[in-house]
Amino acid sequence: MAKIIAVANQKGGVGKTTTSVNLAASLGELDRRVLLIDMDPQGNATTGCGIDKKTVELSCYDVLLEECEPQEAIIRSEKLSYTVMASNMDLAGAEVHLLAADHRESRLARAIRQLDGQHDYVIIDCPPSMNMLTINALVAANSVLVPMQCEFFSLEGLSSLMDTLKQVQETINPGLILEGLLRTMYDARSRLTRDVSEQLMSHFSDRVFETVIPRNIRLAEAPSFGLPVLQYDKRSSGAKAYIALAQEIDGKTE
Repeated sequence: MAKIIAVANQKGGVGKTTTSVNLAASLGELDRRVLLIDMDPQGNATTGCGIDKKTVELSCYDVLLEECEPQEAIIRSEKLSYTVMASNMDLAGAEVHLLAADHRESRLARAIRQLDGQHDYVIIDCPPSMNMLTINALVAANSVLVPMQCEFFSLEGLSSLMDTLKQVQETINPGLILEGLLRTMYDARSRLTRDVSEQLMSHFSDRVFETVIPRNIRLAEAPSFGLPVLQYDKRSSGAKAYIALAQEIDGKTE
């Protein structure tokens, strides 16, 4: 059975999509069978994988509305070490349709179950808001990975996110756990970064990943070339950090 990880944070600009794409690529590099699901209507994870979201024929939208089989919406590329279920702006309309649908919170979970045995990991890139798309991801997931910058407002947002996770656990997915907090855009030279990092370690201890993702120009450049950083510049500090994260997660899974 696949391990299903939702990458979520209600605060935007924290490296959520960067983490989703590069974690999928890094787990693929470890010879794991990985599916990346883009649940954000902006489709940035799709674009970051080198897929033209405007020409995608079957996407998460079709899967959630049960207009196609999940297998039909999976995109394979020789350039990628993982497969992708893409997204585009059509997905924004899915929420409206889901509000009146049966099993609206569990459509994604039902779709992933149909793919049982085909993957070791399913990584879900969530939109930066708590809507029906995010709820579907949290219902489908075994765990939640939370990327966050080490700054004051991130700590404030983290409290709200923890409350949301608790509500999901108590109502619709009691098996959901916190995979871990991932410190992104980390600048060890910054006093604020170090202070916030220490607070995280103090309050969440073993739920904070040992791996930190540094500020790295190669990470910022890679999406414009439609590549994970591992393929764009394997020797960069960003690529090395995501490989370390994949090894940390895979080690816990084993």
